[in-house]
Amino acid sequence: MSKKDKQTDELAALKARVAELEEKAAPKSEPTWEERERRRREWENEMHQMREGRMAQAMPPSVVRDWAVLDDRMVKEIALRDARAPVGPSSQGVIPSSQQMSNVHTGGKSSTPGWAREIPLGPSPHQRYVDAQLDAQDAKDRAELIEREAKFKAMQKLAEGKP
Repeated sequence: MSKKDKQTDELAALKARVAELEEKAAPKSEPTWEERERRRREWENEMHQMREGRMAQAMPPSVVRDWAVLDDRMVKEIALRDARAPVGPSSQGVIPSSQQMSNVHTGGKSSTPGWAREIPLGPSPHQRYVDAQLDAQDAKDRAELIEREAKFKAMQKLAEGKP
């Protein structure tokens, strides 16, 4: 092959390469309205499927609504209380009398082993301490008020010129 033939082949290869690159760089025609609408529907469907998948694992709204009124501390207390709840005696005879109840600890002899005495509802036995603090603060406030009024009356008398 001669030098001229090689140059001709190289020139033809370069022209083909330039034509290929120009074709790739050429602006694409705008997608039609139907194509854009189809892509939009596909995207909406994909997003909907993602939301559905996420909600399949979510808590139902009714449960969220019921639990929303409780604060975190209350929920933890309820869960703890449920986990530690003893299996008490029942009239149904679920636990045969020959077996011991496993989840109940007795502190001594009692007619109802495993059950604590009932504590009536009412003010705390420590309420007297709070009441004493409030009474002391009331007395202090009352003394300050009397002192302030006495100073005010003394200032009024002085302003009027009465000794």
